[in-house]
Amino acid sequence: MGTLMFITKQIEFCAAHRLFREDLSEEENRRLFGKCANPFGHGHNYVLEATFSGTPDKTTGMIVHFDSLSRLLEELVFNPMDHRHLNHDVAFLKGELPTSENIVIVLWEKISQTLNGQPFSLYRLKLSSSARNAVEYFGPEKREV
Repeated sequence: MGTLMFITKQIEFCAAHRLFREDLSEEENRRLFGKCANPFGHGHNYVLEATFSGTPDKTTGMIVHFDSLSRLLEELVFNPMDHRHLNHDVAFLKGELPTSENIVIVLWEKISQTLNGQPFSLYRLKLSSSARNAVEYFGPEKREV
């Protein structure tokens, strides 16, 4: 049995969103979400860190090649989300309030499904919406604290 290791790939994307619930009044939305309830939305320069766990392959010495992770994250995250409005333009977020917390849960599901059968697995997602604000998620099986 090999040594369990972790590998992290980081990507950046720019996107707009609005935190607003249709079932609440304008005043209640403003109270709950502050400036994030702006009728026209607002933008973030997001940074997503995806950490994977696995055992290095005996032939390559790698868990997975960084280029493979780049292609994976570009296809699943960057292409559909970069320079988009998350409330309107991203099909897999339809019906979700696009908080950082909800975004990482949906991204976890998308990325995990793609990795079925791979010798490595998704361990952690960290989504930063600014240099000061980030959400980390370790998957549904670790959801309860």
